[in-house]
Amino acid sequence: MRLFIAIQFDDTVLEALTGLQESLRGQRVGGNYTPRENLHLTLAFIGDYDDPEAVLEALDRAEFRPMELSLDGVGCFGDLFWVGLAENKALQVYVKRLRRELADAGIPFDRKRFSPHITLVRRVSVPGGGTMVPVSEGPKGSMRATHVSLMRSDRGKNGMIYTEIN
Repeated sequence: MRLFIAIQFDDTVLEALTGLQESLRGQRVGGNYTPRENLHLTLAFIGDYDDPEAVLEALDRAEFRPMELSLDGVGCFGDLFWVGLAENKALQVYVKRLRRELADAGIPFDRKRFSPHITLVRRVSVPGGGTMVPVSEGPKGSMRATHVSLMRSDRGKNGMIYTEIN
């Protein structure tokens, strides 16, 4: 079972993100666009792990507290195009606490430095070649995150299917 811990977005943020995707499509930017239902903020990627109950217990111990999240900026990691979040101390503190709880429970997770972003397009291709995505400003939107979700990732016929476990 492939697992990850994420914050899912409300309709306001999803509208802002999908609006940017539509703008990119209108500019003939190609690639694998993340479907609306899969847009999320990954807090910890666990990968293949068969004990979701242990992960849920670690989530409980980490004690998520509601916080405001705001979209801020855009960028690329190679050929992956993303939207960022405004600096958020509460989010950084929570992710550290969450990852400490996972480690203390012996639950494996990707230990890359947390860089909050939402993947909009993978394998981006820009008309005329090059790597410059024709966006100078990111979408605007904010929301109050009230909980985190343990998610399961399964490969479907048409891409990944994410299912909330808790």
